[in-house]
Amino acid sequence: MNKTLRKVLIVIGVLVVFAGICVLLSHRERTDFHEKYEGTDLTVEVEGMERVGAYTGYLNEHADADRPSGDIAVNIDEYESKGTVRKENNGIFTETGSEITWTVDVPKAGMYQIYIEYFIPESRGVPAERTVYINGELPFEDARNISFTRMWMDGGEVRTDNRDNEIRPVQVEYFDFQSAYFRDDMGFVPEPYVFYFEKGENTLTFEADNEPMILSKVELRGVTERPTYEEYLAANKHDPASEQARNYMQVVQGEDSTLRSESSLYAKYDRSSPTTSPNSVTHTVLNYVGGESWRSTGQWIQWDIEVPEDGYYNIMVKARQNYARGSVSNRSVYIDGEIPFKELEEISFEYSNDWESLELPYDIYLTRGVHTVRLEATLGGVGPILEQIQDSTYRLNQIYRKILVYTGASPDVYRDYHIDTTYPEIMKAMDLESKRLYKTVDDMVAYSGQMADNIATAQTIAQQLERFIEKPQKITTEFVAFKDNITSLGTAQLKMSETKLDVDYIVVSGTDAHPKKDKATVFSKIGHEVKSFVASFFVDYNSVGDVYDGSEEKVIKVWVLTGRDQGTILKSMIDDEFTTSTGIKVNVEIVDQAALLNAVLAGRGPNVVLSVSAEKPVNYALRGAAEDITQFEGWEEVMSHYSPSSYEQYSLDGHIYGIPETQTFNVMFYRKDVLEELGLEVPQTWQELIEMLPTIQGNSLSIGIPTAAGSSGASSASTQVMSNVPDLSMYFSLLYQYGGDMYNEAGTKTTVNTEAGVKAFDDYVRYFNDYGIPTIYDFVSRFRSGEMPIGIAAYSTYNTLMVSAPEIRGLWDFTLIPGTYRTDENGKTYLDRSDFITGSATMMITTEDEELKQASWEFMKWWANEKTQVRFGREIEALLGSSARYATANRDAFKNLSWSADDIEVLDEQWDQTVGIREVPGGYFTGRHISNAIRKVLTDKTDSRETIIDYSIFIDEEIKKKRLEFGMSVD
Repeated sequence: MNKTLRKVLIVIGVLVVFAGICVLLSHRERTDFHEKYEGTDLTVEVEGMERVGAYTGYLNEHADADRPSGDIAVNIDEYESKGTVRKENNGIFTETGSEITWTVDVPKAGMYQIYIEYFIPESRGVPAERTVYINGELPFEDARNISFTRMWMDGGEVRTDNRDNEIRPVQVEYFDFQSAYFRDDMGFVPEPYVFYFEKGENTLTFEADNEPMILSKVELRGVTERPTYEEYLAANKHDPASEQARNYMQVVQGEDSTLRSESSLYAKYDRSSPTTSPNSVTHTVLNYVGGESWRSTGQWIQWDIEVPEDGYYNIMVKARQNYARGSVSNRSVYIDGEIPFKELEEISFEYSNDWESLELPYDIYLTRGVHTVRLEATLGGVGPILEQIQDSTYRLNQIYRKILVYTGASPDVYRDYHIDTTYPEIMKAMDLESKRLYKTVDDMVAYSGQMADNIATAQTIAQQLERFIEKPQKITTEFVAFKDNITSLGTAQLKMSETKLDVDYIVVSGTDAHPKKDKATVFSKIGHEVKSFVASFFVDYNSVGDVYDGSEEKVIKVWVLTGRDQGTILKSMIDDEFTTSTGIKVNVEIVDQAALLNAVLAGRGPNVVLSVSAEKPVNYALRGAAEDITQFEGWEEVMSHYSPSSYEQYSLDGHIYGIPETQTFNVMFYRKDVLEELGLEVPQTWQELIEMLPTIQGNSLSIGIPTAAGSSGASSASTQVMSNVPDLSMYFSLLYQYGGDMYNEAGTKTTVNTEAGVKAFDDYVRYFNDYGIPTIYDFVSRFRSGEMPIGIAAYSTYNTLMVSAPEIRGLWDFTLIPGTYRTDENGKTYLDRSDFITGSATMMITTEDEELKQASWEFMKWWANEKTQVRFGREIEALLGSSARYATANRDAFKNLSWSADDIEVLDEQWDQTVGIREVPGGYFTGRHISNAIRKVLTDKTDSRETIIDYSIFIDEEIKKKRLEFGMSVD
């Protein structure tokens, strides 16, 4: 046998063995972990590491309480109140910030659900939020800010653009009464919350956190089980329906939904499957509903159906869940606003690359006429499992923080810290948490039928905790990995809590009808791909909405520098609002920011460009490429909706060259629970923050301040004075709090070398050199674990924390940044909280065509309008999630986005104290050299005064050079 043949046989043999092992592994019986936690009471808490205020603890506290079956009506007309509360014809009106309290006579002590019927009047268009107090006390933390949805519908018929593509209608609010229970917004608790009431008189208080609400009914309802399907059939015995009813069939397209809980749940277009109905590869046809935006529990979509006679009918849903492999998307089915029987509380759609037709195996009795079918997103059985993971993540972070205090963030791997004898409670907590996590893994596998990637993280931590218990010395060697695993567990929980689904259509049929189940075959898929390939040579899929060639009339060219999602939404709004009302035609193009300069130089640029970085308007104006908006009629009214600090960077010598579009400024985030443990109050001044440092750092914790040394976790903007990598926002804030400025009044020199500038610079670098504040850190991760209980960061970090850290919900907040006491010219002392602000702008490129110039100004006015900004912000947030909440610079529009009333109050107060830094010729050197000066002091420990004075010379030289280049005065 020659060598080549031998090698081939060896390779084949290895492959056969490998394939055999894979087959054996795939067929082996999976063992669970029940022996690891069997016989252990997993409800007990280790002292000092328990989660206080959780709903689970509340239930355990009242585990022996009765659950009476009777309902108790609350006399809503007899109340005490604070704030704006008044009786109206249809109920009791409660304004945002108000409180209303009723006295309820409870005949039998026990656990009750709270049911309301409510109407949300026209306001900001966001869900209403209420906090519940029982006898003056908050029963558990999750009883805060419970959300109640609004209702939305299409504001007209589907239109088509000039290329025969369908354009979805604008979404408008539908006003009517709704009914709801107080329940978990996260969906971890599938059933409504239960609240304990003593026998006799109790007080029930609703605090209006967000949005006004009219209440027409409030009831305490006994906890009852829904009937099973068998019980439902027994209770609905009726004569057999006629042949017409038995053979009846109605197809309701998903895109024809009548009501929905959010404006983002509108009709969408799919051309990826040959079976999507209706179908087209050449034109945009609205043919399904749901998608990425239908991801959170409580979101619902409702359709109208009609049946010809009384009788039993079946429902089939053609849907697609191709978002999460190894997971299911669950929906509750409501008929005429109620779930008829228990089995419809949770219907599951498993992962599939294509559409699947799920026929519900139930006969549902319907009377003749119109009925509603509602699908509501729910976590179902996976909800309690995710709640376990959330609680585990919180306790694991506590364990991590306890060890951190003792060993520090980077423990010596060669030192034995004797953690097992020094902190035996930590070892006990680890052992208990390991068992809890093993049970969580078993629960998830039992529910889903497989070990998905996301739940594997829980098993990894459980095994790691076992190693720590067996060999405590491994705690220090794996300490960093332990922290990373905790973060991964929280991320996995977020992924598992998303329940996305597409719906193509719903079929309502009689009991003898058999609706066809559309299923794509190999040949239909091949044919569809061939048609799509051929169409790609003739159809411009990248263009959105109406596209004009400009040969007959003026057409505005608008460039969007952010992304396709933003461009698509903008073009849709232009077509159904701007063009229809003004007659001005607009083409939208999505372009990379780097292409703008070359296009303008070549004379092929846009008329209006959106989302340009803050330095561009003035720099383009200096070169004659940007229009001064003060030349247009109505510019004062447009700018009145913005704070002067928002457009400071777009101004030069009394002219304004851009309209603020987005903005960002810093606030101070803090962990309420950690500060309480340390016995600290929220600092109001920098001096108070410094005085807190020994206590914080003495517990191996730290604080976060934006730094020029590198990424600090704060969102950095691309501006001349705040570059992509260094974050100078906090230095600029200190500069203005100390009474300084960046440039002199004429803009010919920098003033960072004045006494105020030098003191601000010296104090700023001392935070890092003298007080040991870290220069590079991941704020969100450290804040989440409690390792960094205080941090200065962009206010948009709020959205990230709300989405990514549900386990610390209610344990943190944000407030104004620390300030500096100053004395005004009248000798009055005040606290200066000046805060640097920057952002992006909308800019008009210079043109000689006056008609085009005026049309472009009309577009800019429309884009800057409050209503336009609110709609754009809501649609972007709905599409990309809460972490992508639009940071509009329009202050009136900002108040109508999804911020709570308390958050808006804080942000509004901080916004009033923001300061913008003027853009001057040569200003690009300013941020660069200040960053160099800071890094030099931090790394080389040079004298701060001499360093900033030396670098100010370089800044002045560049300013002078550029002013001479543009023919400007240098005096």
